[in-house]
Amino acid sequence: MKLALDVSAVPPRLAGAGRYIGELARRVPATGVETTLVTRRDDTLRWHDWSPSTHIASIVPNARPTRLLYEAWVAGRSSTARSVDVWHSPHYTMPRHSSTPTVVTIHDLTFLTNPEWHERSKVPFFRRAIAYAATHADVLVTISEFTARQLDEQVPEHAPVVVATLGVDLERFSADSSGDAELLRALGLAAERPYIFFLGTFEPRKGIDVLLDAFEEIARRDDDVELWLAGQPGWGVKEIEARITAHGARSRIRRLGFVDEAVLPALMRQSRAVTYPSRGEGFGLPVLEALACGAIVVTSADTVMSEIAGGAALLASAGDALQLAEVLATALDMSDDERARWARRARERAEIFTWDSSVAQHVRAYEMAARR
Repeated sequence: MKLALDVSAVPPRLAGAGRYIGELARRVPATGVETTLVTRRDDTLRWHDWSPSTHIASIVPNARPTRLLYEAWVAGRSSTARSVDVWHSPHYTMPRHSSTPTVVTIHDLTFLTNPEWHERSKVPFFRRAIAYAATHADVLVTISEFTARQLDEQVPEHAPVVVATLGVDLERFSADSSGDAELLRALGLAAERPYIFFLGTFEPRKGIDVLLDAFEEIARRDDDVELWLAGQPGWGVKEIEARITAHGARSRIRRLGFVDEAVLPALMRQSRAVTYPSRGEGFGLPVLEALACGAIVVTSADTVMSEIAGGAALLASAGDALQLAEVLATALDMSDDERARWARRARERAEIFTWDSSVAQHVRAYEMAARR
């Protein structure tokens, strides 16, 4: 089978959906699927290095507006599209007027259910994109059962769905803490200081505002614990920055910015708790990665993250700062024996989710599309 995987929307730093697409680009060729990566014209070298066994079609314009127009009206008629059996658009949108069977990934339905979590300018665009893909793609991929259920609720008439839950690199994200202290010290981070760790794009739906309010209460109870925030800026950052500046314990809040994957496991393992208080996601990959590291994880109840955690994380109601503070306090106060029990439970849960399994489900989606 010949596949074209559109990676043209992936930013230079892989995070969230970008990480998912990157893992597909690196792993799908190993299944025997002949893969062409469709890239921006200025982004060839990175993908050659990232996945050397693939073909590269650097046909997409660099600027976002022209890139979107190209995908919609030109890509489906390109020689690349005509030369493959299946085209995979891994981020909601897809080519129009294409004769090539198409698979589209729907990450979540929050553009429909909670538009206030997104930039206003993006909401109409992605609502239209989801509606179009739901009825024009040959197969849809969702990254969780949670999203598949929401798709049924929000867009009842849609193409066949394959659920391909995300995975975790169980070797990189492991419970082995040897070398953690030296690695963090080399970055100027004192791992012996107790800290709560957050990883995610800085945007309203991630619940950073709620976390900051919860940390006000935590800081009053505990004179030593710090809050370490990692992630790249998204939108709505000014409000978050203002909250940090005005925070009563701002001297104990560290902004780490984008953190390289090589450092993430150490940051998760050495924390007193990894918290991901997002209001809603399609999956919530940081939760799974933290579980794989044997970290104590605190995330949001009644969300996809609580489903992924499956009883291996502590839960607080999304948006409830007081409850989040109480649950974080529980994590901070755990004895060594309690932490060891939770760590074992977390690791066992994470081992259910592998990238090999996710890729196998994607290949199944490609085969279904090719037969339609």
